[in-house]
Amino acid sequence: MNLNKSMIAGNLTRDPELKTTPNGAEVANFTLAVNRVWKDKNGDKQEDTTFVDVTAWGPQAAQICQYLEKGSNLFVEGRITTESWTNDKGEPRSKQIITLENFKFIGGGKKSESSSKGKIAKKGTEDEIGF
Repeated sequence: MNLNKSMIAGNLTRDPELKTTPNGAEVANFTLAVNRVWKDKNGDKQEDTTFVDVTAWGPQAAQICQYLEKGSNLFVEGRITTESWTNDKGEPRSKQIITLENFKFIGGGKKSESSSKGKIAKKGTEDEIGF
């Protein structure tokens, strides 16, 4: 049996940015801060934060950019994928991300109409998008 499913909830570390790939697909990349709080053996409160990169595609990317901003709480469900690229020095790099399949807004509701609806970037190359 094989299974690749990840579910996390956390807060956006920055406003999501909607980009369009050269072939016209919409994509949003963002990072969730996932906090963990516990007490150590002495009863002292401890905290730890894990930062998880997430990529959303198509209508989901547009919705996230329209309604969420830095600090918004979001539940995401998706699969772990590996992004690979070559850095400026010609060295191969890779990182694991969650490719979003489903999401749910948590608390706070949508941004007001008077606030920005997410940044929309111009079409760029795949190098500019980061994969």
